[in-house]
Amino acid sequence: MATPQTDAALTDAARKYGVLAMPDLEYTPELAKEMAPAYEPVSKVIPPIEWPAFAPYVKAINRLKAERNAVILAHNYMTPDIFHCVADIVGDSLQLAKEAAEADADIIVQCGVHFMAETSKLLNPEKTVLIPDLKAGCSLADAITAADVRALREAYPGVPVVTYVNTTAEVKAECDICCTSSNAVQVVESLGAPKVIFLPDQYLANYVAKQTDVEIIAWKGECIVHERFTADELKATREADPGVKIIAHPECPPDVLAEADFTGSTNGMIKWVKDHRPAKVLMVTECSMSDNVAVETPDVEFIRPCNLCPYMKRITLPKILDSLVYLKDEITIDPAVAERARASVERMINLKI
Repeated sequence: MATPQTDAALTDAARKYGVLAMPDLEYTPELAKEMAPAYEPVSKVIPPIEWPAFAPYVKAINRLKAERNAVILAHNYMTPDIFHCVADIVGDSLQLAKEAAEADADIIVQCGVHFMAETSKLLNPEKTVLIPDLKAGCSLADAITAADVRALREAYPGVPVVTYVNTTAEVKAECDICCTSSNAVQVVESLGAPKVIFLPDQYLANYVAKQTDVEIIAWKGECIVHERFTADELKATREADPGVKIIAHPECPPDVLAEADFTGSTNGMIKWVKDHRPAKVLMVTECSMSDNVAVETPDVEFIRPCNLCPYMKRITLPKILDSLVYLKDEITIDPAVAERARASVERMINLKI
């Protein structure tokens, strides 16, 4: 539902860039021929019966990007039609944060979840940052508030606070520095403190604690995607197929990580597959990432199970097109919050790690 704030943001954006007419979305024989080269790379992961529903949107979105001077950032958990067919910049949270800071565009469309769009806005305060669905949230971001962080500081005076990027701008504003799963250990150690508060993911905190001598005080947040994996599930998979390699994200519970052949960040998992080229691999993370990596590693067989993120799946091609046509929904952050939150993100980006 629109609010006075979103209505005002839409009005300002429309005044600046203008609202366009909705493109023709009919799938014709001519369009099928034109879009065939775009389909070929993703034909392994997008069934032929689905492509006619995607192709008109892919063409329209790519055309409107040029007209709007817009750039689309897509997280690795986006579906292949978004990740491979319309995105300009793809990657994990750290990659997207860095690329957002360098984006040469008037408009940034964030295909991910809300905290990612906020991060892009923090690093690009003068640009218009859109998210195709404002309800694309995150269980980790919902797990802690700014008031919680202030209470932690009172309970542990003088102890620095590291926050995973999967948090709101208000939470980032209360913390000393941000981190991602790919640099969490290095960020913690960069503070030179014997004890660090780490939030909000308890499993990532547990993983970091095992990689460093720094004492970690953890918050009890969890990712609804990664917490659902179980060690028994992985054992059953390995028993059924002893040759499969299992690689897991550190947001998973410790007993799950104990069953994995490799544990790493989103980007680390992708690199491991590309470097090792296992015959069969199970990526213990969000489902769409396996599909996206499969496009680039056709010689690797990807085994399920996996879990879908209901928040990530709120981002679709029709919603991306709506964002570009109607310039909605725009991310706005209170300037006082943004200044402090930006400092936390920039400290992470500026670390030489």
